[in-house]
Amino acid sequence: QAVTLLQWQSSFSIGIAEVDHEHRGLIDLINRLHDALGEDRSSERVEAFLGEIFADVSAHFALEERVMRERHYDALAAHKAEHEQLLDDLRDLMDEQAAGAELDDARFGARLAQWFTGHFQTQDARLHRHLQR
Repeated sequence: QAVTLLQWQSSFSIGIAEVDHEHRGLIDLINRLHDALGEDRSSERVEAFLGEIFADVSAHFALEERVMRERHYDALAAHKAEHEQLLDDLRDLMDEQAAGAELDDARFGARLAQWFTGHFQTQDARLHRHLQR
């Protein structure tokens, strides 16, 4: 019985189909990685799980930041700073795991949901309005 770590929420949607599709893909990926983690909660498995999420989120952010640079986006610095904050949060979580902490799925899922809601609705929505001009 798979437990979804992160449910798609209407608050994630910014109303631009291709962006919402990409964000849904990112959330699906996080959930697939969580399913693969399954019952094996060895520190190695949990660290690998978090490492894959970190890599995938980083790749998504790198793509977005490249687009912002190419389009000379005026809010690049603030947007990138939010990306760095989430990556820092993920690194902290990875450090805690390496130090022997247990992964609290509910807390981790809630943290991601809170972060994505804020970021998608503010920074990403503003970026994509800018790109549509």
